[in-house]
Formats: sequence, structure tokens, C-alpha cells
Amino acid sequence: MSLKGKKIVVGLTGGIACYKIPYLVRSLTGEGAEVKVIMTASACKFITPLTLETVSGNPVAQELFPENKFISTRHIDLAQWPDLIVIAPATANFMGKTAAGVSDDLLTTVVCASARPVIIVPAMNPRMWLNKVTQKNYVFLKELGYHFIDPDEGDTACGDLGVGRMAEPEKIFEFVRVFLEKTSKKKSPDR
Repeated sequence: MSLKGKKIVVGLTGGIACYKIPYLVRSLTGEGAEVKVIMTASACKFITPLTLETVSGNPVAQELFPENKFISTRHIDLAQWPDLIVIAPATANFMGKTAAGVSDDLLTTVVCASARPVIIVPAMNPRMWLNKVTQKNYVFLKELGYHFIDPDEGDTACGDLGVGRMAEPEKIFEFVRVFLEKTSKKKSPDR
């Protein structure tokens, strides 16, 4: 299935796995999707917005209240625009704030304001992933209808081995493609 005409918001939170996201965005746009990127302040410490603007062909949204820009209800516009929201990498912090309904930056505000499906792709240290609070938030978010691409097992940036590595961009892309294909079939009339 081509992704032509599909609109996807990709949200990045602060983690070393941010460096992999341009590959995901490029794959999505290469299949015809229109992609808009939202980056948290922490994500901007790992990769530049310019990189994601280049591969997406769209400006990167970073702040809830940027200076010298007309913002009005931009968070609502971004929440209603896409067919799908993908958060990759998703930190334990993002999961905790989302589970608690905290909307204190542009990304969490957009997710809170959106009725669109959200796919969360966690990436963190294995001990952080196995933390009881993180696991409670993971289960709770799944019960609320959020979709997950679970982290992989392997070496992490800190040198620890275990479950916590973000799924590779190819795996995320395939999950998104299949997800959108299934949701498109559900919306189309029965034959």
C-alpha cells in the first residue's frame, strides 16, 4: 500500500534514538505521506530541527508559544490535521505525562487534544523501561487505546544490555504502513 495522501505527525522526545528518525521520516515521505514533525526541547539536544525539516519538507514545530510567530490554535490544528501520530523515540517522561494528562509542551498538548490514533515507540535504559511506574503507565496507556511498538532487546547508548532500545526505523515504518492499511479498510464501504 502506498501512503499517498496520508498525513502523519512524528513527535520526537529527548533520547539518543532521535538520530534514527530522519530515516523513518524519509521512508514515510518516500511512500507519499505528508509528514509534520514536532520536537520537544530535549529532542533538539540530540538532533537539529533543520535535519527533520529537510527530510520532511515541512517546518518543525518546537514550542507551544514561539516568539514572533502567529500561533493562535496551532496545537489544535496539529492535533486535527493527521491521520496518525507517531511518537518516536518516546521517553518514560513522555509516557508518564501522557498517562497523567499533563500537557506542558507542544507535543503533549497536541497528543492530549487529538482524537487521532497515536503510536508510541518507547526508547530508554532497560532499568527505566522495567521501572514499575513506567510499566504501569505502559499498561494504562494501552488500556486507553494508545498503540505501542515495544522496545527491542540489545545494547543501549549507556552500555547496558536489555530491553529498551527503540525499534529500528524499518520496523516502525512497516508497522505504520500496516496500521494505516488496516484503518483504511475499516473506513471503506463493504463490498
